[in-house]
Amino acid sequence: MLTNSFKIIPKVRLLRGISSSAARCSDNLFVHRDTAEDNPSIPFEFTEENKKRVNAILNIYPEGHKRGAMIPLLDLAQRQHGWLPISAMHRVADILGLPNMRVYEVATFYTMFMRKPTGTYHVQVCTTTPCWLRGSDEIMTACKEKLGIGAGETTKDGKFTISEVECLGACVNAPMIAVNDDYYEDLTAKDTIEILSDLKQGKVPRPGPRNGRFASEPTGGLTSLTEEPKGPGFGMQTGF
Repeated sequence: MLTNSFKIIPKVRLLRGISSSAARCSDNLFVHRDTAEDNPSIPFEFTEENKKRVNAILNIYPEGHKRGAMIPLLDLAQRQHGWLPISAMHRVADILGLPNMRVYEVATFYTMFMRKPTGTYHVQVCTTTPCWLRGSDEIMTACKEKLGIGAGETTKDGKFTISEVECLGACVNAPMIAVNDDYYEDLTAKDTIEILSDLKQGKVPRPGPRNGRFASEPTGGLTSLTEEPKGPGFGMQTGF
């Protein structure tokens, strides 16, 4: 004789644990807010010398494709002003005959464009994985302690701004920082302090690796291409 037995299982609500890393805020401004130093009523115009550069840049691009000059013109405006105010973006839009929004889209997308006042020396500390594995935390700490400011801040004298950035493309020379257009690579905390000290005194530190190597060659010497190349046909079978 078969009997059916039922076991009542209580309804259990299963919860799945979710873990996430801490939120990190970018140093860059992506949404414009009028301020005393950045609003459309403040005029911007290229200098006479830079107007010649503007024309030279525009002449690179054929008719109908002048908008391709947007990034070079924005970069030129930033180099002239020290950072990129909204009035400079409007001027670039006027030159290219574009709606302001087309320029906003580009200027707020690329982190190379600084949308708020930036120090004379923009110290960009790379903290992406290769640099982090090689000690970028110590480099960032040295910058903060030497300048007395944090990431995203500017010194009271307006000379230095620290930014924490993603990969600057010098992974083989990690850890590294960029100061304006110069790369300082293979750094230690001591090297970083020396660089900042020189900049404070108005000196220009020698850019490049600080560990003695010329570029990105192996520190222990060449591991390939150590002899003259063999002539044509080397290693081929005699039957050929």
